[in-house]
Amino acid sequence: MVKVYSEIYGCAANVADAEIALGILKSRGHEVVSNPEDADALIIFTCVVKKPTSDRMLYRISRLAGYGKRLIVAGCIVPGEPEKVKRIAPDAIMVHPRAVTGIWKAVEEALDLPNPLNDVKLGYPRLRRNPIVAIIPVSEGCFWRLCGFCIVVRTRGRFGSYPMELIEKEVRESIREGVREIWLTSQDMGSYGIESGRSRLPELIRRVAGVEGFFLVRVGMMNPLYAYPIRGELAEAYALPKVFKFLHLPVQSGSNEVLRDMRRGYTVEVFKRIVGEMRSRIAGLTISTDVIVGYPTESESDFEETVKLVEEIKPDMINISRFFKRPGTPAEKLKPLDPREVKRRSRILSEVAREVALINNERWIGWSGWAIVDEIGERGEAIARNISYRPIIVQGKRGGEIFGKLVEVEIESARPYCLMARFKRVIEDREISESLMGELIET
Repeated sequence: MVKVYSEIYGCAANVADAEIALGILKSRGHEVVSNPEDADALIIFTCVVKKPTSDRMLYRISRLAGYGKRLIVAGCIVPGEPEKVKRIAPDAIMVHPRAVTGIWKAVEEALDLPNPLNDVKLGYPRLRRNPIVAIIPVSEGCFWRLCGFCIVVRTRGRFGSYPMELIEKEVRESIREGVREIWLTSQDMGSYGIESGRSRLPELIRRVAGVEGFFLVRVGMMNPLYAYPIRGELAEAYALPKVFKFLHLPVQSGSNEVLRDMRRGYTVEVFKRIVGEMRSRIAGLTISTDVIVGYPTESESDFEETVKLVEEIKPDMINISRFFKRPGTPAEKLKPLDPREVKRRSRILSEVAREVALINNERWIGWSGWAIVDEIGERGEAIARNISYRPIIVQGKRGGEIFGKLVEVEIESARPYCLMARFKRVIEDREISESLMGELIET
């Protein structure tokens, strides 16, 4: 038996990889410990999509290497920046993100796995970070492969969708294990099943939502390029009672010129049409988007177009990233803007995003309805999500008391990135039935 300590960083897909890897190790008799001093082997599941994140990964790798124990570096830094890892931790064992199902070989045999195994990451034991959330990968890699700034092509490889029947089987097993939320994840949900000639995402959502039991489905990020042709079917799928009304649709820039330079494959108008149609058909839809500030070809007028788009669309959540060069990408060769100017633009857009988010959240004051407590905050507070996937801090109850429960709350105040609610009551599991669920969720 090997005692294993782990650190997990990055996106939902990376968390799923870590859960699978640790589940496999535990099933083979190894023990997962919470302190590196108590471990025989240390594993870090890395992310390198942004340079600041990559820098943090390298710092953590150097710190973990200092323990003098077997160090296993897994995740996207392995194919993304392996030379940097070897420079600071020459004895580190490397595990490709598409080889995590073989991680036992790294732990038991000190074997490097720098190349993909290309296994379907379904049907394996899991050690869930959140016991009521099942993060289920539905595909691997990037189908588009042309974005000028993105390192994902290098780190995750070519695209491939997982069989729908295996995804449904994983959902059923997760529900039997007591999961309340199903997160469908990939590098781009919009391209699921596109090998058939057209995205099959709406079909997948319908099939997953049709599984018996009480749970809600969160659909991950999708490229507007692939969401646009299926927007009508997508709206119908999102209207199902078990689907969170949450759309993560990254725009990246409000300027068509910059989108062209980024090689994103769509226009601002395409993004706006998707948002408009989805909002018109899905009540209470929460829109999350991503924006890159300071792309090397972004002029001041381009940036102003992005600000105008945010003010017009009024997304509920915006992930703002400053541009940094990533190795092996076309944008790596472009001359960067002055970092001070990029910082200024980022500050301006962050202020606009904060104002928009607060205004959007204030509209929820007075709302009363149901939400699932799916998180415990750093101070022990209960954090819930309603059907629109709005984060709600439930006042009057500690997180541990009602974690995993469906609760009735009333929104009393709003902050830019969360709602504050009064706890009203818990609806017990025995009260939940398939026939009542839609009514309860949509109260």
